Amino acid sequence: MKICIFGAGAIGGYMGVKLAQAGADVSLVARGPHLAAMQQNGLTLIEDGQETTVPVTASDDANALGPQDYVIVTLKAHSVPAVVPMMQPLIADHTTIVSGVNGVPWWYFHKIGGPLEGTRVQSVDPGDAQWNGFGPDRVLGCVVYPAAEVSTPGTIRHIEGNRFSLGEPDGSKSDRAQALSKALMAAGLKAPVRPRLRDEIWVKLWGNLSFNPISALTHATLDVLCTDPGTRGVARGMMVEAQQIGEALGVKFPIDVERRIDGGAAVGAHRTSMLQDLDAGRPMEIDALVKSVQELGQITGVPTPTIDTVLALIQLRGRTAGLY
Repeated sequence: MKICIFGAGAIGGYMGVKLAQAGADVSLVARGPHLAAMQQNGLTLIEDGQETTVPVTASDDANALGPQDYVIVTLKAHSVPAVVPMMQPLIADHTTIVSGVNGVPWWYFHKIGGPLEGTRVQSVDPGDAQWNGFGPDRVLGCVVYPAAEVSTPGTIRHIEGNRFSLGEPDGSKSDRAQALSKALMAAGLKAPVRPRLRDEIWVKLWGNLSFNPISALTHATLDVLCTDPGTRGVARGMMVEAQQIGEALGVKFPIDVERRIDGGAAVGAHRTSMLQDLDAGRPMEIDALVKSVQELGQITGVPTPTIDTVLALIQLRGRTAGLY
């Protein structure tokens, strides 16, 4: 089984080290100083106080790696459409694309059934770049739970979590999903195959939709924005609107809004990824996490006044920073 991780930053690098340690045939696509460090010194993982370095096959050229059984995409969502052409040398007839990207996935309406079957989500896949370039039948969904960071080029620091939930768009327990699950479990990761992966997508999206832009606008950490009455109220408003959209699409939410916000507060003084990107001068994941939910509201006819307001503010913040 040949596995390529495309976009081997923090999460992709963490997964890559674990797979390499387990003896998997894994390669990584990265760029810049991080790639150079991996090529020269291997990839280092700091986890539970232990430091491990493994030699890895890493490149910025898909042609050098050839066709794969699985291509696991761990880029930021806005980066993927532009690199679809570069990924083609990795893709053969049997290749599965594993979409480990935050937010509403581009394949959301593939095999969902009903009148919205095949609807395209333009905010995350402008021009249908992924739909046409990968083909929706290739896709296997993935909800990424670990937190990690690239502490220095070639070094990944694991913060928490080791679960990568997998799911077919039609909910089946396919051979390809179960084979990848076994490979990830052999690497010490949790990789359940879920029959209702969209439910998990929405529970994670609930937090990303609200906590990320509010934190980038206020520079507050999770514990503060989830307990301050004003920002908690804004987050609640966004989540209630999102829940109405999700339920209109057949999603079942296993917890209520207040418990989801309490869960965010329990994480503590965490700086969200969008706030980190803003401070580091990296492009912000606004479309996949916020605009996509607004688009699904328009598709389902659910009003989103709170989401609309916060989206307008964070879009302007991103533009003034030159990051959107």
